[in-house]
Amino acid sequence: MGAYKQFLASDIVVTPLTLNKSFYFEGAAALTASNVGIDRYLGLSTSSLFNPLTDPTTGQISPQYQRLVYSSIKELYYSNYLNNTASLGSPVTTASLIPGSDPSGDVLVGPTSSAGRYWNYPQTTLTFEHYFPTSSDSYIGVISIPVGLFGEYIQPGSFRWTADSGSIYDDGQGNLIYDTTDEICGQIFYPHGIAIITSDSQPQGDVYGVAIYSSSFYGLTDAAVVQNFVTSSNVTCSFSSSLTIYETQYKCTAGENEFNFSLNPTILSGSNNDTLYDFATGSYFQPYATTVGLYNEQQQLLAVGKLSQPLPLSPTTDTTILVNIDR
Repeated sequence: MGAYKQFLASDIVVTPLTLNKSFYFEGAAALTASNVGIDRYLGLSTSSLFNPLTDPTTGQISPQYQRLVYSSIKELYYSNYLNNTASLGSPVTTASLIPGSDPSGDVLVGPTSSAGRYWNYPQTTLTFEHYFPTSSDSYIGVISIPVGLFGEYIQPGSFRWTADSGSIYDDGQGNLIYDTTDEICGQIFYPHGIAIITSDSQPQGDVYGVAIYSSSFYGLTDAAVVQNFVTSSNVTCSFSSSLTIYETQYKCTAGENEFNFSLNPTILSGSNNDTLYDFATGSYFQPYATTVGLYNEQQQLLAVGKLSQPLPLSPTTDTTILVNIDR
């Protein structure tokens, strides 16, 4: 048994609330756990013919061909930043046009007359170099965080990945910074949960004291550094997720002349339960509210709110009960 009252538009307030949660995972097993699912991929630039039987694959959880990872990342995130030499990584300019491009930096698909364009998901309005290796046998590294962890996006400035090669972190503007050199070594795309390591910041020779030594960073080539970041079992990953929930507040108001009679069947007596007990007929009788139900237009119960204790309904002023629902 219940009594109904229609809500007004002013009785309902929807308020967004952004929540952040920090995550920290240590070790390869922690990343690939069923309730985590952070995968790592190597992308390989190769000009050889594709052979599904011999082409190298990558991925700790969901195996993919390395050449397909490379091609997908290149087209999705770096197509606007490839110039004639493919070395600077800056947006396309008039002086460095390639077939199928225009001076604004929007690379066209196919010939110059094509109407298609790529969108590379820039994470800031600032201009940064987006280096992407295009020479044969070049490697890139990809770290993929599932949407179930990062929510709507990774909180800028919260990502850090550590492996035997060192540590990388994001600068809050979509760039990955190599901890050892403090230079850009890739990009992170916060709404996609994708971090891409291109190793642009690695020197062409090892840093030994104040001089270049050997042919790579402490004996490792740039490709080896990228591979180590992706394949190492001694890894840690930390970041913060962002998720917006919406709190809806319903203002349930009982006027001083409303709901002034109890609907509880225990106040009825008699053989047919049609006689009120004496205490319910006196002028001093004051009903209490114990439960608030929210109904749709078909009077179907959608939500129930239980009060922590019975609330007396005032006969002289309005009584308001606030019901908050998060979703």
